[in-house]
Amino acid sequence: MSPLLSLQGLGKRFGNLQALEGITLDIHAGTVHCLLGENGAGKSTLCNLIFGVYAPSAGQMRFGGKAWLPPSPAEALEQGIAMVHQHFSLVPRMTVVENLMLGQARGVLNRAAFAARISDIADRFGFVLDPNAIVGELSVGERQRAEIVKCLMRDPQLLVLDEPTAVLPPSEIGALLDICRRVADSGRAVILVTHKLAEIAKVADKVAVLRTGRLAAQADMATADMGQLVQAMVGREVKPLDVALSDSKAGDERDEGPLEAKPGFALVCDGLTVQDRHGATRLDNFTLEVRPGEIVGLAGVEGNGQSELGMVLAGLLVPTEGRYFIGDTELTHAGAAAVTAAGGGIVPEDRHAVACVTAMSVAENMYLNKLDRFTRFGLLQRRALNEAAEAQMKEFDVRAAGPEVAFSGLSGGNQQKAVLGRELTLDPLVALVAAQPTRGLDVSAVEAVYRQIRAAARRGVGVLLISSELDELIAVADRIAVLYRGRLVGERPAEMGERGAIGALMSGQLA
Repeated sequence: MSPLLSLQGLGKRFGNLQALEGITLDIHAGTVHCLLGENGAGKSTLCNLIFGVYAPSAGQMRFGGKAWLPPSPAEALEQGIAMVHQHFSLVPRMTVVENLMLGQARGVLNRAAFAARISDIADRFGFVLDPNAIVGELSVGERQRAEIVKCLMRDPQLLVLDEPTAVLPPSEIGALLDICRRVADSGRAVILVTHKLAEIAKVADKVAVLRTGRLAAQADMATADMGQLVQAMVGREVKPLDVALSDSKAGDERDEGPLEAKPGFALVCDGLTVQDRHGATRLDNFTLEVRPGEIVGLAGVEGNGQSELGMVLAGLLVPTEGRYFIGDTELTHAGAAAVTAAGGGIVPEDRHAVACVTAMSVAENMYLNKLDRFTRFGLLQRRALNEAAEAQMKEFDVRAAGPEVAFSGLSGGNQQKAVLGRELTLDPLVALVAAQPTRGLDVSAVEAVYRQIRAAARRGVGVLLISSELDELIAVADRIAVLYRGRLVGERPAEMGERGAIGALMSGQLA
């Protein structure tokens, strides 16, 4: 059976950076083909070559038996290839239906009919999506669902999904994988990029591993050895994530000794309440204290108030009621700049919307909150800035051609590591609020990120860690609080034996 898509010796160079080299791969109709690789391995670049975002520097592609060199994504869409990107392409001020009508509606616009079509697709594939919701008011997971529905509306022959599950809560990942399976079973092909090995084991027919821009391994999933695939990805043997995190946590404690207790609290939330423009309560009387040197995990299925809490603590949303403090400083109405000045490090769940300026350089983004260190007589000293950024890139393993390249040129995982590095090097750093800090990161990068967060806690920083990855929270946090429908419904020790109880709280089963 001839492949639907065939890649022969495909390569892509950006200046001096060889992003891809010699990629030879066949994608068959009726299969789910997973791409595995570390951050910066070239997975997104490969997807963008297929979708017409970039033109290859070497090699050939064939699609449907014909030479394939799409001049643009629009042409790729017309010819039957649709792609869900890592980064959202929706207009925040428009509704879901208005966004999904862009580029698709012809003639007289029938909003009601289009909304009904969206609801039908969402229902059929297990989504919950309000066509009339304002995109800017949706959670990250809800926006991802809108992107996926937008893609499915094209009825493509080949569906390319670049890290689609990275922003979905655990309860919805299975539904998305089922969609991939149904699409493939209908005679189409699916390329799925993911870092989550359990997803590959569940849905993949074939898997390809990229490392440093080259094809490191290929396998049929029915006979594949998962350990060998991970070793091909990172170039070394890797322990299971929960074991690696626990071992690393114990090692930190042995190496650094007991933490000297500090008085007071690093972060205090007192009765925080948020109501949306429709009067619905999204965060309800949230009260929590985080001590210096403590890591408090906040668990919950996405869409239960985590996004609103993160925006409040970042100084980007004024709560309807309540107050919050970093150290002894009240910041309820102070704004984002005051949060930084008070020692609040913020890693938001949506790095593109509020954590970076993609048109600026990597160096400028990594020192976005402290560019005044590199200014003299009102002029930016770029050489000193780039040198400092290059050292910080090495410390946090941010992989790019150099500190002066545009931030938009980094992979999603490397963007996340750059944002984390910027916030962790804030001076002073009193409290760190990290929302989904490992989203889009590979297994080795996840371990490195949590090592950095634990090191900050050992220095006396109070950490509020918001994540839908329960196993990670258990391995890293000291205690875990649970959000359900905007309310703090319980708190448990961060122990594997408490996993069932925490999961029950996340689903609303109160003691």
